[in-house]
Amino acid sequence: MTEGPPRPSSVWAEPGAELVAPGVYRIPLPLPTPDLKAVNVYAILDDDGIVLIDSGWAGPAGEQALKAGLREIGHDPGDISSIVVTHAHPDHYTQSVVLRRAHGPTVLLGRGERPSVDAAVHDRHSRPPQEATLRAHGAADLATAWAAQVIAFEAADATEWELPDVWLDDRAELRLAGRAVQVRETPGHTRGHIVLRDPAAGLLFAGDHVLPHITPSIGYERRPEPAPLRSYFASLHLVRDLPDLRLLPAHGPVAASVHTRIDELLAHHDRRLADVVTEVRAGAVTAFAVAARLPWTRRRTRLEDLEVAHQTLAVLEIAAHLDVLVETGTLVTAEVDGVHRYALS
Repeated sequence: MTEGPPRPSSVWAEPGAELVAPGVYRIPLPLPTPDLKAVNVYAILDDDGIVLIDSGWAGPAGEQALKAGLREIGHDPGDISSIVVTHAHPDHYTQSVVLRRAHGPTVLLGRGERPSVDAAVHDRHSRPPQEATLRAHGAADLATAWAAQVIAFEAADATEWELPDVWLDDRAELRLAGRAVQVRETPGHTRGHIVLRDPAAGLLFAGDHVLPHITPSIGYERRPEPAPLRSYFASLHLVRDLPDLRLLPAHGPVAASVHTRIDELLAHHDRRLADVVTEVRAGAVTAFAVAARLPWTRRRTRLEDLEVAHQTLAVLEIAAHLDVLVETGTLVTAEVDGVHRYALS
């Protein structure tokens, strides 16, 4: 396949293999969720086979799309030698388990993901930790509705979880298809998220750390860390301080500059922090109350008009922003009847 013009960003999720750099193909795989159309899997080619960055969500649709994409570039899943996964969300990790069982590739994952993967393997049907978090932030009814959805989904989901073959540490150097690739820990979206830097090729395989069209969720995992937004800000600044590279994201089209998008994300969160302070000053004293006053998505939708899962992410995001504002001394918090309440300091 020869390199042609990049696909328009509006059709980034269309199936097929897009050559995005010499020897690197982007293969979008469909997802069984209404909020995201697809996840990008990157196939890196050399004479010995294929290395995948992320693997997709286990299931017939993703499996067939991956096979079709690999077929376009003259390969099949049996040619995959290893899979490096940026984080342990199902849309990135679970198909690696299926591929390993069928074809034997080595699966690599950031060490910080171990608590959540252990929970998925050994304690899968425990109540999700976000349920208690929602209740503690004034969203008891939402907590009940969301937990019921999660429990029902997991009861019907046949996906099996396993540990990776290799746990990756920060600054680990990998040889992937003849390339020298550096692992950098970027916690926030999940506690063990990693990105992969290929400076010689000018590429950053960014996973969900930096996305071109949306802001990633924060701390939405089986074993969340205590301060995910603080970690996310630190991770954004870490990558911003490194030389700029092309952005190869997990959702959305390839973009020319990681730095440009990080600047936009930081500016977005600065505005969000200011909006949160404004709403607390106006009398919204819980994360749920603040979230209910703010617009969501590009359509500026009210919280109550979002799907339950999106409402959950919204309240968790505001809770994380409130915690940052407490840490910086802008707000104070107190627990009243089991609910965190906030006020100006």
